[in-house]
Amino acid sequence: MRAAASLLGRIMIAFIFLMSAVGNKIPQFDATAGYMAGEGVPLPKLMLVGAIIFLIAGSLSVIVGFRARVGAALLLIFLVLATYYFHDFWTLEGQERQMQMIQFMKNISLMGTMVFLIANGPGALSWDHRTGTDKVTE
Repeated sequence: MRAAASLLGRIMIAFIFLMSAVGNKIPQFDATAGYMAGEGVPLPKLMLVGAIIFLIAGSLSVIVGFRARVGAALLLIFLVLATYYFHDFWTLEGQERQMQMIQFMKNISLMGTMVFLIANGPGALSWDHRTGTDKVTE
């Protein structure tokens, strides 16, 4: 039961990142790059390509459990940068400040999820566990 729950949890965690890339960023590449430029992201098209790679590679890695700790680290890096550039509630006022604070806190919890995966690995129903590559020394 624990192994199945771990697999389901990894799928649920990674789904938001995978859909963000294939359902939004890729089909709306130019609009997304323009939005990024407006938020002060340097080299927005290059950074968007990097974000898409991190999102797809990281989410598939977490779902399959292949080098899942690396995949979680990619998603963690994405989250840190996205949170800084797009959910900077401290620069806003009123309702927009409140909305961005909620998004900021959501991303903080997702960052915690990535740290948890990095620390604990993907679980028994994973490629890493099956091949024995999920060994961690403390």
